[in-house]
Amino acid sequence: MTSARPHRALDRELWALAIPAFATLVTEPLMVMADAAIVGHVSTESLAGLGIAANVLGIIAGLCVFLAYGTTATVARQFGAGDRRAAMAGGLDGLVLAAMIGAVVAALLVLGAPMIIGWYPAEPVVAAQAVTYLRITGAAIPALLIMLASTGVLRGLQDTRTPLFVAIGVTLGNIALSLFLVHGVGLGIAGAAIGTAVAQCAAAVFLAATVIRKAYGIGVRLRFRPGGVLAAARNGFWLMIRTATLQASITTTTVVATGLGTVALAAHQVTNALWMLLALGLDALAIAAQAIIGRHLGAGEVETARTLTRRMLGWGVLAGALFGGLVLITHSLYAGLFTPDPEVQAQLGRVLVVVAVITPISAVVFVLDGVLIGAGDARYLALAGVIAMISYLPMALGVHWTVAGLTWLWIAYGGYMIARMITLLLRTRSDAWLRTGA
Repeated sequence: MTSARPHRALDRELWALAIPAFATLVTEPLMVMADAAIVGHVSTESLAGLGIAANVLGIIAGLCVFLAYGTTATVARQFGAGDRRAAMAGGLDGLVLAAMIGAVVAALLVLGAPMIIGWYPAEPVVAAQAVTYLRITGAAIPALLIMLASTGVLRGLQDTRTPLFVAIGVTLGNIALSLFLVHGVGLGIAGAAIGTAVAQCAAAVFLAATVIRKAYGIGVRLRFRPGGVLAAARNGFWLMIRTATLQASITTTTVVATGLGTVALAAHQVTNALWMLLALGLDALAIAAQAIIGRHLGAGEVETARTLTRRMLGWGVLAGALFGGLVLITHSLYAGLFTPDPEVQAQLGRVLVVVAVITPISAVVFVLDGVLIGAGDARYLALAGVIAMISYLPMALGVHWTVAGLTWLWIAYGGYMIARMITLLLRTRSDAWLRTGA
């Protein structure tokens, strides 16, 4: 039995990483929400177009999040095992892989934006807005992926403060620049895209420079190592499959919302932006779990990993209930910030009640996701993702076929989160994920 004193020590370790991670994570959806608020006062069509482009970018960022998650787990295990040079070498391999993937994806987005947006059943004026936003922000994809990899290295080294300071500066700069370009210069949705792209590039330069400086400090040099880069790609494969199932589910939701009309799509974009804020806020515990679980399992401390998992679950449920309650109580106060359209506001009011209810369930999912990523249990996460996705698709398609509306679409999404929760709880109740060593 672990005493109360160790419990308090573990909580301090957890929150020392989770609180800065929380502040860092919420800045990303805050940028999306800022763009939604700024663009939403241009026109409802611009807001709907932003929703489609943001979904495409979310898919790419999600599929490539293994650059952060996989790097965090790898670096944390080596760090826990006492091999700091191997940890930094693995981190630099992640940066090189991010730059390579980013260059390819950027070219595809800039050249293929009209075709990609054409996959969504949007009205022509909405599609044109989406293409504009996607082309500009797509050019900055290499910066976004380098940000992910650099942040993963720092988290693996148990440093969540540096990404926090960078994220705050970037968010404030993005909001100011977007406001100026959209409403001051009159560039419309293109101004919001430029503001986001510039902010991402600035953050990528600073974070990558920080990682490289730390590596050089212990004699590890940045260079192309084919074996190391291939290892980073191989380690991220299962995480990419896992994330692909998440993005497929999210994209299905957006496609169904698009078919419900421009008003529903605009309301969905605001709801989705808020959902991402809640999800990434709760994901702070998952980020801490990745770093802490990886380090303790790397050091062979199985019982500490178990205890931390229980503690994080308890804190996660509490945070989820708190966030859900805030959404339920305050949703009528901020709907007007995103759009003056009364029809969009009315739909938001109904959908956000559903979001409030599913938030505590989602907290359990995010915590356990982080625990298993930190443990290197990516193959099971991929399998669990496939199961949850297969469970969700009939529910989402049922909403599409019956035209039940946006509220029922988000109720179906709640069913998806329940399916994910069940698969993850079953895994963590076993010992299969508790693998130790570097």
